Order: sequence, then structure tokens, then C-alpha cells
Amino acid sequence: MKKITIYTDGACSGNPGSGGWGALLIYDDHQKEIMEGAFETTNNRMELTAAIEALNVLKHPCAITLHTDSTYVKDGITKWIRNWKSNGWRTTAKKPVKNADLWQALDEAVQRHNINWCWVKGHNGDEGNERADELANMGLNNYRVL
Repeated sequence: MKKITIYTDGACSGNPGSGGWGALLIYDDHQKEIMEGAFETTNNRMELTAAIEALNVLKHPCAITLHTDSTYVKDGITKWIRNWKSNGWRTTAKKPVKNADLWQALDEAVQRHNINWCWVKGHNGDEGNERADELANMGLNNYRVL
């Protein structure tokens, strides 16, 4: 099984507002960068989309170390999602889970892979995270409303 390192990030100008996401995928000495953006979105949606798109670009099951600076993404996929699914995509307060469409897409994307989720402090000099942030901002710039 290929061992892949992924760094993901999301960005938003206004929240909601124009947004972008980016991901850096590393396999041995090869790197792939992906990015995109959206009008009228949120930072959390962009963080989730970055992880989903990074996982979906992989053609075969992989052993992945995925770095994110979003505790929302990391905690959501490693701690909260089981209860959300068993509660019909409702929180413990019986309210609909925000971004359920993306959580469901992420849940599907992770099934193919063995993933170690790592939180990294954003804007703190981590090379991979800094590049993912640059990519997210490049995606955002394509959708910025002037």
C-alpha cells in the first residue's frame, strides 16, 4: 500500500463569503497540488472540501497521514461522526449537523484508505501546511468578489 502524506487547508474571505481550498499530496519524491474555490461558502466547508478532494484524487487505497489545521475536520471525522450517523445526522441537541452533505462525502472518501489524522497549528511555519494555505488562497482568489 502506497504511503501518502497530505496537507489540506481552506480559506474564506468573509464567513460566509468567497472561499478556496488547497491540498498538497506527497508520495516519495513526487508532489501533486490541487486547489479550487467557491462563491458564498464558509471556511469550514472549504476545510472539509480540501480533505474530500485530496482523498478522492487518489486512484487506489493508500496509507495516508493527513495534516489539517482544522480541529473541526479532525475532531469531526475522528470523534463526532459516529454519533451523527447513528443519530440520523443530528447533533446531541437534536439539531441537523451543519455541512452534513460534506461530512457524508468525507465519510465515503475515507472508507477506501487507512488514514492517520494529524492536527497542525496553522500559520506556524510547517512547510506543508504553509503550502496548503497558499493553494487555498490561490483557489480563493479565483472566486473573490470585488
